[in-house]
Amino acid sequence: MPATVLVVDDERNIQLTLSRALSMEGYAVETASGGREALEKIAALPVDVVVMDVRMPDLDGLAVLQRARETRPELPIVIMSGHGSIDTVRSAFKLGAFDYLEKPITEKEKLLVAVKNALALESLRAENAALRRAAGQGQLEMIGGGPAMQRLFDLVRRTAPSEGRVLITGENGTGKELVARAIHEQSRRRDRPFVKLNCAAVPAELIESELFGHERGAFTGAVAARRGRFEQADGGTLFLDEVGDMPAAMQAKVLRVLQEGELERVGGQQTLRCDVRVVAATNKDLQAEVAAGRFREDLYYRLNVVPIHTPALRDHKEDVPELAARFLAEACERNGRRAMRLGRDAVAALQTHDWPGNVRELRNLVERLAILCDGPEIGAEDVVAMLPGARRPRGDRLRAGAAFHELVEEAEREIVLAALEAHQDNVSDTARALGLERSHLYKKMRALGIKRGAE
Repeated sequence: MPATVLVVDDERNIQLTLSRALSMEGYAVETASGGREALEKIAALPVDVVVMDVRMPDLDGLAVLQRARETRPELPIVIMSGHGSIDTVRSAFKLGAFDYLEKPITEKEKLLVAVKNALALESLRAENAALRRAAGQGQLEMIGGGPAMQRLFDLVRRTAPSEGRVLITGENGTGKELVARAIHEQSRRRDRPFVKLNCAAVPAELIESELFGHERGAFTGAVAARRGRFEQADGGTLFLDEVGDMPAAMQAKVLRVLQEGELERVGGQQTLRCDVRVVAATNKDLQAEVAAGRFREDLYYRLNVVPIHTPALRDHKEDVPELAARFLAEACERNGRRAMRLGRDAVAALQTHDWPGNVRELRNLVERLAILCDGPEIGAEDVVAMLPGARRPRGDRLRAGAAFHELVEEAEREIVLAALEAHQDNVSDTARALGLERSHLYKKMRALGIKRGAE
């Protein structure tokens, strides 16, 4: 697909001359006769480079440059002027112009070189981003060495290279967006856009425009054409967060796009093709929503090609130490605090909590500890003081005259009892949470004199 160059000039002859030169080199060319029209086309079209005059009657090139950089900071813009002063050139580069051409452009090679260099810079940025993703192995902040997280990582690795749609379920704060990003960045679409929309955060009357875009004048306030999220994600991945909150009328329109790969903007007549992989997420039970008539059954099956469930933190507490250590390092750096560490008793106290807010709650607590604690080491007392529901494990204290094996047994008994309590005495679930075989846990319970527990 050829790169698209937007030529902006209020003189029709210059538009035609530059467009002809660029078209002969294989570029797709769009034109605009003024600054406002240029901004509309930048918002509505997949423009790769802009070549723009400075002096225009409605909105000068420097104002357009400033506004365009606010919405699309990566877009290379080449400024032209036949009346350019040093101050104009300096202002253009200060606002983020990629290059400057003096009019009249009598040598088309100067134009072609400027456009070629602008495209090369954007290609280099994309390549650097891909290398950074590869260095991070596509997992971003997904952390965990326990069995629950390892199963999740394996499922992401197996799913990502495919084109199958994915439905991610799980409680709030379990990292559903991180899973979606990891799927995108390990897929063949990783060099194309990752676009997200929180369906619960957009008013019902605006969600159609957000998804499909709109034409100028389609409704009150639509002063310019606008691409929707499906168009923005063309070739890449669209992440529909909280899809269970999508209005019923919109569900039918999304289903059509998934079935046919086509859409129309609000107020538009043209049918547009789009190639998008949809990854959806919800904290609702969509099967129950279908049974209640609040979610379309056909859309559910379209989205639920590959189901992925993000485990609650209470189901993989063995990962709390690694997560907390990472969050603490990040919080100290972000808040200008000297490096701090979590004491073993503090980590043990963190593992006694059930984390109803999941990983998000843990991150927030650790940042609060980093901000409010004074010493280089955070202790159990600090955790208990700031986290209602946490407690200092009894097994972490020395007792005078107690043998080492007695202290170990006390600590193990405390851990097993807390895990059984968290899982309503279900031994199978408790064993999974502790990373043990069920038979091993039964043996440990007998050795510790624990008789509670059920299947």
